[in-house]
Amino acid sequence: MFKSDISTPASNHLGKIIPVVLLLLLFITFLGSWYTVDQGERGVLLRNGRVIGTAEPGLGFKIPLIDTVVKISTQTHTTSYGTLQAYSRDQQPATLKASVTYSVPPDRVEEVYANFKSIDAMVARLLDRQVPTQVENIFGKYTAISVVQERIKFGIDVTDAIVHAVKGPIEITSVQIENIDFSNAYEKSVEDRMRAEVEVQTQLQNLEKERVSAQIAVTQAQAQADSQLARAKAEAESIRIKGEAEASAIKSRAEALAQNSNLVELTKAEKWDGKLPTTVLPNGALPFIDAKKGN
Repeated sequence: MFKSDISTPASNHLGKIIPVVLLLLLFITFLGSWYTVDQGERGVLLRNGRVIGTAEPGLGFKIPLIDTVVKISTQTHTTSYGTLQAYSRDQQPATLKASVTYSVPPDRVEEVYANFKSIDAMVARLLDRQVPTQVENIFGKYTAISVVQERIKFGIDVTDAIVHAVKGPIEITSVQIENIDFSNAYEKSVEDRMRAEVEVQTQLQNLEKERVSAQIAVTQAQAQADSQLARAKAEAESIRIKGEAEASAIKSRAEALAQNSNLVELTKAEKWDGKLPTTVLPNGALPFIDAKKGN
């Protein structure tokens, strides 16, 4: 009997595979021993499926094949709701478009994973249920006209309602009411009413303009009348003063003549040029100066 030194093909093939597998396992172990978390994220560390901590942004290490890291975004996100149906207080139907801006607080990422596993699941269970309900409730407290006129207040009321209704590891930054779409019939009635109000305001403005113009005309006429009256009074006063002056002068002259009768003859003499008239009417008297009065 003798021993054969010839090895079987299967044993040779197995001898080549084992080193490769060992190298592959070492490579996987090396790669699985570290992780990175981006800025704007937090990592939830799991050991055999159980939460053991939170990973900050940067490079971290874990036990390969035992520990895992689930990344949760802490950045700001926005979810839109384009077809929210609601009725106003005066029973006017409307379709609203709203958007909710939110984020996950960094210190609550463990709670997000423990209760929802992901942000999408959290939004579906928290926001998607409450946003339509709260928008409808708040919209029902406004009339169709008031919700348009007080849109900012309406948005604030909706934001407060959603913030108080949503309970969980989510921080709601703002709620935007992007559009309120009423029925075509209602919008047509609003347009007609607004047009009528504009016409009324225009008529009132025209009446006010006419009233002011009439008041200006009256004021101008009164001013003109006052001016004419003042001018007439001034003229009358001037005539009166002038008359009084002339009367006073006549009186003074008369008194002077009465006191001195020779003043008349002196005046005649001063004005006579010494010539007798060339023509004398029949029975007419010649002008003369009474020389006796001077004696």
